[in-house]
Amino acid sequence: MLRLLFLLVLLRALPACADATLIGSYTWSASDQNFGGFSAIALDEDGTGFIALSDRGHITKGQLIRKNGVITDVQSRPLEVLRAPHRAPLRRSERDSEGLAIAPDGTIYISFEWTHGLRSYDRVGGFGSDLITTPAFDALQSNSSLEALAIGPDGALYTVPERSGMATRPFPVFRYKDGMWDQPFEIPRYGPYLIVGADIGPDGRLYVLERDFAGIGFRSRVRRFDLNGGSEEVVLQTGLGVHDNLEGISVWQDADGLRMTLISDDNFRFFQQTQIVEYRLTD
Repeated sequence: MLRLLFLLVLLRALPACADATLIGSYTWSASDQNFGGFSAIALDEDGTGFIALSDRGHITKGQLIRKNGVITDVQSRPLEVLRAPHRAPLRRSERDSEGLAIAPDGTIYISFEWTHGLRSYDRVGGFGSDLITTPAFDALQSNSSLEALAIGPDGALYTVPERSGMATRPFPVFRYKDGMWDQPFEIPRYGPYLIVGADIGPDGRLYVLERDFAGIGFRSRVRRFDLNGGSEEVVLQTGLGVHDNLEGISVWQDADGLRMTLISDDNFRFFQQTQIVEYRLTD
């Protein structure tokens, strides 16, 4: 009863919810032994080409095939292991890759959960940079740190940890700009949801994907903010079990307006699925 009352109070504190209309959900599968565990996805401007990242240090690129605007097939390359600057694959302890952001020049940025930092790559299959980090990350929890990553129109990178440290503590937003780290704002924490993905859409707003596991299934929520942390708005909140474990988000625009493409992490378990889910957003 106390948990229910606590959740009701938190839900009353949430900002108003905008409309999001489900377009479709596609279950993606492949025979690749490294397939699964997808934690992030980034789409091209036209929503066709994509790069997807697993949380075990593998990456792939491909194309989404649609008919009448709905995904009907996925074509992709074999997954490639993320590499260190010296050509060798990242060590197992360094491979917990979670967030993904693509710069206009094609540079790929990836955030890591165990090693608390970012790496850059010039292409899929290329060699990574040294770890881009800051002492501010030392206080982050192990296996719960830089889960979400997004890139702004000015090239600044925004990354957010999965956990804030306490249920009543906001999530810190870290920014990497012009070679310097700072923390420009925080994201309020409501209820049991944890942050699992982020993107900055063509509208210049930060979209944050959150996930809650309630024992028998997952539920998801997406909030959006301006790049000062203001104008908070809930754009999606699903019921329990509507989708699998959604962890990656990409926001893009077609002729009819904004779309949101989400991908699920199957945790490499046979009873879960890799779903690619798309919603139409109301501006």
